[in-house]
Amino acid sequence: MSNGADPFELASIITAHDEGNFAEAVVPPIFQTSLFTFSDYDDMIASYRGEKVRPIYTRGLNPTVRMFEEMLAKLEGAEDALGFASGMAAISSAVLAFVEPGDRIVAVKHVYPDAFRLFGTILKRMKVEVTYVDGRDEEAVAKALPGARLFYMESPTSWVMEAHDVGALAALARKHGVVSMIDNSWASPVFQKPITLGVDLVIHSASKYLGGHSDVVAGVVAGSKEMVARVKAESYPYLGGKLSPFDAWLLIRGMRTLPIRMKAHEAAGMTIAKRLQELDVVETVCHPGLANRLPAGLMGTSGLFSFIFREGVDIRAFADHLKLFKLGVSWGGHESLIVPGEVVLQQKAQPNSAHTFGIHARSVRLHVGLEGTEALWRDIEEALAVA
Repeated sequence: MSNGADPFELASIITAHDEGNFAEAVVPPIFQTSLFTFSDYDDMIASYRGEKVRPIYTRGLNPTVRMFEEMLAKLEGAEDALGFASGMAAISSAVLAFVEPGDRIVAVKHVYPDAFRLFGTILKRMKVEVTYVDGRDEEAVAKALPGARLFYMESPTSWVMEAHDVGALAALARKHGVVSMIDNSWASPVFQKPITLGVDLVIHSASKYLGGHSDVVAGVVAGSKEMVARVKAESYPYLGGKLSPFDAWLLIRGMRTLPIRMKAHEAAGMTIAKRLQELDVVETVCHPGLANRLPAGLMGTSGLFSFIFREGVDIRAFADHLKLFKLGVSWGGHESLIVPGEVVLQQKAQPNSAHTFGIHARSVRLHVGLEGTEALWRDIEEALAVA
């Protein structure tokens, strides 16, 4: 189990906004307002001309949202960040800001299913072609990149949890003049900082580990000022996926405990993954931490992984008998969750491809929460006894 990012650096970042709060409040105030008025005509016209940067309308700029964006940018080692109302709003806005009809995207296999569906619906109608490659095969990536406009990564990938050498892949993209993006929700900035590895834009479903309490739906994009400004100019104002002030405040609260939570998720998840690997009823455990070593740049692991049962296990009975692991989508909160692969394969949303998602019919995805390792393992053992 690795050490992750520097603890002092993380502590300095997440407490950076504590000074200067109204009335010396430890918790910053929420600017829960839709608009901001002007002192006079000249103040208003200067703001509209761009001569003065100040809040006008919360869909454009809000102090609470801006505090979250600045905190996330510092955690990722980025120059700037932009908050969104969901992870998919962040993905959609980031991708659409850089592609035009006739362009081609290269994406790693097994991306988040709704990102895959976005590529196969909206982008398909835009005549944007998407080429899927195995991110572990750098030769295949290098062969696919020439002529592409965008390289979309996720590491580790959804469900199968394949971890890539992000720095090497980013270098290939830069060599061919291709903009690189990565979904970094799984590792969080505590265990992976793609900007420092050469990636252009980092995307998070902030609903996951950044929030950490399963009470907010949000997304964020981080990168250079130039890259973030392009997203802000080309797609963000028109898609309308604006992060609300209250949700931004919840994210600020969640990020204060992010390093501690990630360490706890890592430790419990790793223990349970190793124990599952020893069971005869389990065929494969998909967890990056079970490899001989983590890829360069990945400093630790989270609590999300999957495994595949052997034939003969009653997965329905197993899932229904669990008490602490709840049947539910998403992950990254305090609670432990289970999603059987067969359920996802029944989803009606199209396009759908088990090959691209990498979801096996006998697979189970676990998110190991904070209830306590031994209590969670007992829950699994008791459910296995009836399966």
